[in-house]
Amino acid sequence: MLGVLALPAVLFALASFQSSATPLSAPVRAELKAGDFWHEGCPVALSDLRLLTVSHWGFDGRAHTGHLVVNRNAARPLARVFRQLYRLHFPIHHLRLVDVYGPRSGRPRDGDQSGSFECRQAVPSPCAGGTGTGSWSMHAYGLAVDLNPVENPYVGCGQSRDPASRPYRDRSRHRRGMVTRRVVKAFRAIGWGWGGSWTGNTKDYMHFSSTGH
Repeated sequence: MLGVLALPAVLFALASFQSSATPLSAPVRAELKAGDFWHEGCPVALSDLRLLTVSHWGFDGRAHTGHLVVNRNAARPLARVFRQLYRLHFPIHHLRLVDVYGPRSGRPRDGDQSGSFECRQAVPSPCAGGTGTGSWSMHAYGLAVDLNPVENPYVGCGQSRDPASRPYRDRSRHRRGMVTRRVVKAFRAIGWGWGGSWTGNTKDYMHFSSTGH
């Protein structure tokens, strides 16, 4: 089954942006269940999720093909967002299914996976500690996207959970992979909000969602 998740890094002829959205295949559904990324009681059915395939730029300066599992209602709008990110040459790390849903031993060691669907609770602010809030994350609906979490950390009270993100807490100096105003604008064009715009000292710079939360 893992072979299905490990889809080719370059699938399209990437002279221009390409995208597609298809129902989840039986092997992908099985992998989501096996890894407990989806289980009975989740707020969205597997039939309401889609495999979104998009062109994107990597940190190596080359064009790649990435994959996300998203809510079917968000697939077409998100394709428009990723088209704009491609035009902007915004680099994205690790946008393959195997990087997010594959065995932990095979996931990228830098922890910089971008992605969307995961049936889980919202993560509390680093200020509060703990692992859950008691309410569903928008990721549990496939209505949120995280981009380059190392370069765009979840911060609160001057701290983040990933030590590798320390250099990126200072948002006054742009570095490659950090979310820009144009990236925020691309998501805003489909009505999605950005965690970097939250009031207070808790900011989730990687996080975009249909509700803004």
